[in-house]
Amino acid sequence: MLTLPETIAQELGLPAQQAAAALALLDDGNTLPFIARYRKEATGGLDEEQLRDIFARADALRALDDRRQTILASLAEQELLTDALAAQLQAATTRTELEDIYQPYRPKRRTRASAAREAGLQPLADLILAQPLTRQTPAELAAPFVCDAAPAPEDALAGARDIVAEITSDNTAVRGEVREKALRFGVLRASKLPKAEDERLVYKLYYEFEQRIDRLRPHQVLAINRGEEQKILRVAVDVPERDWHEAMTRQVRLDKRSPLAHELSAAMADGAARLLLPAIERDVRRTLTEQAEAHAIRVFGENLRGLLSQPPLADQTILAIDPGFRTGCKVAVVDPTGRVLTTSTIYPHAPQKRVREAQSELIRLCNAHGVTLMVIGNGTASRETEQLVADLIRSRPANASPLHYLVVNEAGASVYSASPLARAELPDMDVSLRGAVSLARRVQDPLAELVKIDPQSIGVGMYQHDVDQKALAGTLDGVVESVVNQVGVDVNTASPALLTYVAGIGPKLADRIVARREEVGSYVRRTDLFDVTGMGVKTFEQAVGFLRVRGGPEPLDASAIHPESYGAADVVLARAQVDLAAPPEEKEAAFRRLCTATTMEELARAAGTGVLTLGDILEQLVRPGRDPREELPPPILRSDVLSMDDLLPGMTLQGTVRNVVDFGAFIDIGVKQDGLLHRSRIPRHADLSVGQVVSVEVLSVEAERGRISLGWAEDDA
Repeated sequence: MLTLPETIAQELGLPAQQAAAALALLDDGNTLPFIARYRKEATGGLDEEQLRDIFARADALRALDDRRQTILASLAEQELLTDALAAQLQAATTRTELEDIYQPYRPKRRTRASAAREAGLQPLADLILAQPLTRQTPAELAAPFVCDAAPAPEDALAGARDIVAEITSDNTAVRGEVREKALRFGVLRASKLPKAEDERLVYKLYYEFEQRIDRLRPHQVLAINRGEEQKILRVAVDVPERDWHEAMTRQVRLDKRSPLAHELSAAMADGAARLLLPAIERDVRRTLTEQAEAHAIRVFGENLRGLLSQPPLADQTILAIDPGFRTGCKVAVVDPTGRVLTTSTIYPHAPQKRVREAQSELIRLCNAHGVTLMVIGNGTASRETEQLVADLIRSRPANASPLHYLVVNEAGASVYSASPLARAELPDMDVSLRGAVSLARRVQDPLAELVKIDPQSIGVGMYQHDVDQKALAGTLDGVVESVVNQVGVDVNTASPALLTYVAGIGPKLADRIVARREEVGSYVRRTDLFDVTGMGVKTFEQAVGFLRVRGGPEPLDASAIHPESYGAADVVLARAQVDLAAPPEEKEAAFRRLCTATTMEELARAAGTGVLTLGDILEQLVRPGRDPREELPPPILRSDVLSMDDLLPGMTLQGTVRNVVDFGAFIDIGVKQDGLLHRSRIPRHADLSVGQVVSVEVLSVEAERGRISLGWAEDDA
């Protein structure tokens, strides 16, 4: 029998020793980011995604084994456990297979079959299953079993058929075969309930819908599930009769020469209709839902990663506007460090329409604080506010300093505004104004600001409220943790929300790190973290490589090099005869000469480290603490507004990916409505992510329906 690491390695196509090493490190209390970054020699260089797959599979297999032990204990308690049955259960590799084997023995509520057994009709059921060749009629064969509970032969036969129906529908092989065929050849049908109200025709596509199970797309499954839950759709799974009938007759011999052939046939049909097919339909629907939810959660995670990985806009003094009609537009000005300089409220839109007053206030704020960028939330009144800002920029004197604007996704800003964290950060500020501050800061550093918001409130997916919330939260927290640790965190400026996601830290320790910083002053060295209550040796080991201390006496504290490798870094610098403070080009040339003169293996041995870790050390020595987000293109800054009337087929524009879904991607091209780039028009090589800047071509515009169809621009193809 394979061990857990061997099983996982076989499933994922990895060497068993790598899976074993990864699991041993995890079981020893190491975090996933730490293992991925600083234990590459042990795992053979497994990346974060591979490690996540290993750990997830280990959890699933351990849960499967727990269920197996529960079933074995139940069977032993019922005195039903045999060596053959135990061997079957031990050989089962999926939860479904386990439950199929257990199904005939599972303690049941009182059923028609159990009532028939109590009436002593099991021998008659066995006779029906045996299909005897005799001249006796069914009534004659049933006569000996007549009793108070079955006063006539017909009643005895009906009770025996109930037992046979349960036996044939509970058969492990039957269930497995019918389920497999249902998933391949079954058809899912949806129809509108006669009295259901669907005023906006949200589910119109599914009013008369049928599709083969194996051709259903995840978004269709989730939409149908939602329509059913809202009592608008009726849903059913159809399994062809031949599929369940063949599966049953393969396990139970039907002999047409037997006088009991009709009884067996009727029992199988009843068992299929009443017991087997409803169970198979539940299994199929559950499988479809699990697959669709897993897909939706994965897409949500990828979109969140793209959003969090957007490059920060440094050195900008930002005026942010959280638009609104009746309650006005909330305005906040923040300096390049994110400090709030001032706030205001303007009323340029209906019902007040104080346009000139609003423009004058914006101009005053821009001039008073040297604003270099204006930011507009994309919610209610967004496009009207964008027009106001564009007119303001256009009216500026020719010799004025350049001023641009940017429309940003405001999802989650209101959630942050009312949170305890916002109250702590901006205690004397009105809730409505905090949203504008958040918009400004999420442009200056998207990651640092967005980690303050529950990932499920950021809204970069589809059907986020319809999927398993625990699984969604786990995936999204994993994405945030991954990006935070990939980028690194300045321990002297980070908020508790950001520090919480650093490997090994968590909320309580994050609060203590910030509290110590506020009480004692900035951290000078990484080792100062030992002064924080609760920072033990193991936690320090896990977290310190992802924390940055800039401007201190130890330059390597500002890098992603772990303190355990400082000695190796010093050896490399000494051998290359170059100083850490030298320009990156000079260090690159020196390391190139060094690696030409010796092999990586020899250099690693001399430095007392492994080849994979040495590669990371060299990369960090060239550009210590480099932010990987800096390599990505910055967001598109605009100075004038477009309307749908300005769009013409054939026009090529730059746009920002706002959301990636099953059927394509929604692209912000600077007009009120995002355009849809259908998946059929996305080249295979293009791996789109939220925040990515792409060139697109306008294919068609339906202004009255608010629809823009986009194609991939040739220069990007």
